[in-house]
Amino acid sequence: MTTLGYRLKEERSRKGLNQTDFAALAGGSRGAQATYERDEKKPGGAYLTALANAGVDVLYVLTGRKNPDIGDVTDDEIELIKLYRSAPLAVKAAALAALTAGSSASNSINASGSGNRIAGRDFNENKN
Repeated sequence: MTTLGYRLKEERSRKGLNQTDFAALAGGSRGAQATYERDEKKPGGAYLTALANAGVDVLYVLTGRKNPDIGDVTDDEIELIKLYRSAPLAVKAAALAALTAGSSASNSINASGSGNRIAGRDFNENKN
């Protein structure tokens, strides 16, 4: 498992910045940045907020989980995700088919789930 300091350094490298320039994004110093990267100190909320505003993936720095680059998400989109996650496999497949209809971006549809029925028949995800 990586540390917060390691992930902070990864984000700095991803941005192509040295410690001085990266720290300047958040109004900090090279020395403070070095202590964060060595896990000797933890950065505060204002520092991390400033980094987030500069395009640093602060969710990744804090948790190790990558933040998908999908831009701003509306309440409708969040609701759609919640509904999709709780839907049976047949509904997921139909929703994906409807959303990708006429699109040249995708020629196949992948839906996941288990214990569902499609058109009155059992659907086995493990069958090829």
